[in-house]
Amino acid sequence: MAYISRDTNGMKKFRRTYHRRKVCKFCADSNIIIDYKDYKTLRYFTTERGKITPRRISGNCAKHQRILTLAIKRARNMALLPFTTSIVR
Repeated sequence: MAYISRDTNGMKKFRRTYHRRKVCKFCADSNIIIDYKDYKTLRYFTTERGKITPRRISGNCAKHQRILTLAIKRARNMALLPFTTSIVR
């Protein structure tokens, strides 16, 4: 991805940006277990509104994202995690 900016003379100047690839937290450290009872770990993968964070943002691999989604949904049904925030207009 290249961004175009202008230098002092008005000429176009291209600047490249490099993004570091995110690594799956569960693949990197095999000691971390995805469990619906461990709500502190699951809380990291939800937004403040209660939505599940997508793969491209969290950096999880597809296998662990599926397991994580299932664990979050189970924790919601067991009332360990909220479905949404409690703010009412």
